[in-house]
Amino acid sequence: MAKTSTDQALFEAAEAIRAKAYAPYSRFHVGAAILADDGKIYAGCNIENAAYPQGNCAEASAISAMVAGGGKRITRIYVTGPGAAPVTPCGGCRQRIREFADLDVEIISHGVDGTPLVTTLAQLLPHSFGPEFLPK
Repeated sequence: MAKTSTDQALFEAAEAIRAKAYAPYSRFHVGAAILADDGKIYAGCNIENAAYPQGNCAEASAISAMVAGGGKRITRIYVTGPGAAPVTPCGGCRQRIREFADLDVEIISHGVDGTPLVTTLAQLLPHSFGPEFLPK
């Protein structure tokens, strides 16, 4: 499925954490694995809550793990979910990724029964607003 050994490692990490997702309401289990600037892989899964807005997406959980682990920047991210259609980050997660990734960072979105979709952050979030627009 994955084209490189890095993508294979990211896919495996995303799938391993996806198995731990807490999704009793949607039953849509998602895993995300980030390759960070420190060379480590950080993974996260979606965690639902009966009060829906209180849940966490897999990408947000992976970003939290990266920051907690000492990583600063996302260099590649792999998202897995069920079905054949690519499971792409939601709009909020695209903006979260934008905070920690350059626009040319590749995001691999994979419905595990289908073919992975490889896009850049710029393609998923065109004309985006990022931290460089704010005064330092």
